Amino acid sequence: MARKKIIAGNWKMNMTPSQALELIDTLKPLVANDDVDVVFCVPAIDIIPAVEAVKDTNIAIGAENMYFEEKGAYTGEISPDMLTDAGAKYVIIGHSERREYFAETDETVNKKVLKAFEHGITPIICCGESLTQRKQGIYVDWIRMQIKIAFQNVTADQAKSAVIAYEPIWAIGTGETATADQAEEVCAAIRACIKEVYDEATAEAIRIQYGGSMNAGNAAELLAKPDIDGGLVGGAALKPDFGKIVNYNK
Repeated sequence: MARKKIIAGNWKMNMTPSQALELIDTLKPLVANDDVDVVFCVPAIDIIPAVEAVKDTNIAIGAENMYFEEKGAYTGEISPDMLTDAGAKYVIIGHSERREYFAETDETVNKKVLKAFEHGITPIICCGESLTQRKQGIYVDWIRMQIKIAFQNVTADQAKSAVIAYEPIWAIGTGETATADQAEEVCAAIRACIKEVYDEATAEAIRIQYGGSMNAGNAAELLAKPDIDGGLVGGAALKPDFGKIVNYNK
């Protein structure tokens, strides 16, 4: 069975609630494509108005982060229950910016992944290498380590529904893009790693996105690769061009 493509926008720290509604209004007709799962991962303050605004459309709303405890004295954090109650269906976990600026580790990523599954939220699990790691030729080993730790104690059934986002850190927001062949090499290695940890059925079911300056110009070439099942899109997700990425096959 062919895996359904999934294109997710990561809005990062952009869009006030009123701006979010305007953007969703603009994008709604542009991202209509039943062949593709479309997700807007928005700042926490935008989740409730965004969920309301996408009712009766093909768009799901996701969060950009989540804490791994149910509730408690964790000032400023957001629990999985808060996300599900607000209507979020997805959550980005372990984005390189979270790792770099907010001290996220492979271990906290794993805790968040387990908690997301517990609450029926689909995690978009990020992995990726720095320019140094790529130049040293250790990027596949590095990413395999990130994947293996992220999926510790995750069952095969859970893993099948996960989304992995491969984001070469050197290509995020830099305008640099991995070539389609470079992106496919790593996405194929991730699938091989999942097969080792679980089995072929799980590896075949899991969806792997590429996220590193995907845009309207390169989406079709990237998404034609056998192991690239979608994109985690940053800057281009805030523009009408996002519709062209979603409709790459039209």
